Amino acid sequence: MLSRTSVSIAGLLTLAGCAAPMAKPSSPALPAPLHIDAPEVRITQEPLHADFALEGAVMQGGATIGTTPVGATSVTLNGSAVPIDPEGRFLIAFDRDAAPTATLRAVAADGRSVTKVLNVAPRAWRIERIDAPLRPTRDTEAFLAVRAPELAQIAAARAIHSDSRGWRQRFQWPILGRVSGLFGAQRIYRGQPAAYHGDVDVAATAGTEVRAPADGVVVLAADHPFTLEGNLLIIDHGAGLNSAFLHLSRIDVREGDHVRQGQRIGAVGATGRATGPHLHWGMKWNEARVDPLLLVDPVP
Repeated sequence: MLSRTSVSIAGLLTLAGCAAPMAKPSSPALPAPLHIDAPEVRITQEPLHADFALEGAVMQGGATIGTTPVGATSVTLNGSAVPIDPEGRFLIAFDRDAAPTATLRAVAADGRSVTKVLNVAPRAWRIERIDAPLRPTRDTEAFLAVRAPELAQIAAARAIHSDSRGWRQRFQWPILGRVSGLFGAQRIYRGQPAAYHGDVDVAATAGTEVRAPADGVVVLAADHPFTLEGNLLIIDHGAGLNSAFLHLSRIDVREGDHVRQGQRIGAVGATGRATGPHLHWGMKWNEARVDPLLLVDPVP
């Protein structure tokens, strides 16, 4: 007979026909996390190039074609917006009396910018001093009543900005002949300056064909002679640049027509306030008057 004190708990369980409980299996150990050396990713912004590409005359009465710095989405000249074509090219010009410097600025979509101060070269204008008083204008009320709607018509035409790309072409002379009036020339009467000549005059016989100096869209083809300009034709070359042809004997195109460089657009005459047959060719970029002589090759 077994001693009560000598029987182990395990023996009692065995005697009772019961097996000892099995230990709870431990959970399998999780593998260590796999470490992968991933390359470092850096988000960078391509900086704007430090300068513009410019070609043309940066001078009073001149025009310049430029290319924006890479990444630029807008351009301003002295704070005014300048249109940019899909290739990043743009046109700027400088009035006859432009200041010595102008500020060109390009801005990217994220606010990055680059600014360039342009030195606008002065011009030596042909000045004629007259020892006589400047005669005052004597425009009557009847004249002003006719003139006001003409000026409004001219302003409305020059406010039209077409999608023409004629501004990118090298301009051609609309007629060939002797240059009889220079852009910027001015008379001073006993110290009092008169208005300067804002266009180029080319002497020619009446009826000489006038041809488009560059591609463009006709924005004004006067249906009657204006008091000063006579038969007036204005062609928009795009980017804010336009040409005006005055004193024509006839106009061969209509408003809205797309004209090509070298196309016949009219004929020389002496309509309006003119002393004889000649072509009066003027150019403007927005409000700046441009010297056509700087956009064409020398007269052959």
